[in-house]
Amino acid sequence: MGSEPPSSPQLLEEGGEEEDEELSGGEESDLRVSSGRGSLLTRRGITLRVLLKDGLVEPGDGVLSIHYLGKKFVGDLLCDGKIRWVETGQIFNSPSAWATHCKRLVNPAKKSGCGWASVRYRGQKLVQYKTSWLHKYQPSADLNLASEGEDEDEDEEEDLSLIQRRGDRDRVPVRYCNLGMRDAARDPHTLVELSAFSAINRFQPFNVAVSSNVLLLMDFHCHLTTSEVVGYLGGRWDTNTQLLTVLRAFPCRTRLADRDAAPAVEEEICQNLFMRGLSLVGWYHSHPRGPALPSLQDIDSQMDHQLRLQGSSNGFQPCLGIICGPYYHGNQGVASTITPFWVVPPPEQRPNDYGIPVAVEVTYVQDNFLTSDVLNEMMLLVDFYRGAPDLVQFSQHWNPDASVMDKIKGSLSGHAPKDQAYVQILEHVYSQLSGTH
Repeated sequence: MGSEPPSSPQLLEEGGEEEDEELSGGEESDLRVSSGRGSLLTRRGITLRVLLKDGLVEPGDGVLSIHYLGKKFVGDLLCDGKIRWVETGQIFNSPSAWATHCKRLVNPAKKSGCGWASVRYRGQKLVQYKTSWLHKYQPSADLNLASEGEDEDEDEEEDLSLIQRRGDRDRVPVRYCNLGMRDAARDPHTLVELSAFSAINRFQPFNVAVSSNVLLLMDFHCHLTTSEVVGYLGGRWDTNTQLLTVLRAFPCRTRLADRDAAPAVEEEICQNLFMRGLSLVGWYHSHPRGPALPSLQDIDSQMDHQLRLQGSSNGFQPCLGIICGPYYHGNQGVASTITPFWVVPPPEQRPNDYGIPVAVEVTYVQDNFLTSDVLNEMMLLVDFYRGAPDLVQFSQHWNPDASVMDKIKGSLSGHAPKDQAYVQILEHVYSQLSGTH
């Protein structure tokens, strides 16, 4: 039960955005232009495999690197011209595919990787080796063949805030009434504004109470990484009072694209629910730098979760969805936007429409103290993301007056328990965060 995973590296390998993918031998013959003196390789034709074959570079472990927004990625250059990312062992067909994948981990708004200008071989940019090849083997060629489309990646030292503002413009929410019927060509990441129950002539069919410790742990989890995260919600459903009480958050300590690890993580959470006498009552996920509104993909996922939970008991049981937007600059102040939502099925006469996302009214209950369970989960999350390439840079500026760490502290303070001893406890957690880089 989780948000759909983002594009896998394999998709990047097959169709990178800079058109400099490694090519098969048959394709290389098509990437030549006539010059009057014979055929010349175009920019696309000069691949890592060409540089290897002609001795300008050599295979080796750890000889490739990318430096981007304070993060360093290291790769091995393989004999066939492919790149193996040291961190995960993933194989990429080209500098563009590897650079795009790595940069999107740090900045999901990044559109391309500028691979040949971003990837360095033994400290020098690969584009310089491409230019050297042209000077040696095609001295009469137009040097634009080497530099076309490979401008310097000018945003390598941008602030988080600048990246954020550029990314915000990419996802403009649409109104549900403008969606119409399902369209396979529509971007599944299109955000949709929430409707009110009253706007669709309905009453909210259940009441919801959420513990402040749930919000604190969920908000903490979502702040740690620039990648989307997901987790479960545990609690109780009272059929007599129609009250859904959310008592515990269970962060998934796994990557969304890691389908192999997901079953074990989910099984562990199910056991934790059972041991605490809780039921599965919902899920949460983050939109790290965008509005806390559901996408079309989220709407379908939420509807699936609602149907599964409803089918697991003899009667109606709601499933609550929550979206947390920690780093969206449209938020008020430093606090994350936290959006509880539910999906109403489309009208029977329009079965091919999308479900209707509606805002859920929630009562937030302040806990007396920070439990050891929550503290333990926070420390496990710190360990999980320690050293990860998409770990947030806590020392960077969130705005001119506050660092990202200041922003996190301010947001979490809104979910503070009554017992002020939590301040010292969280300072210990923050000190561990500061040592993660």
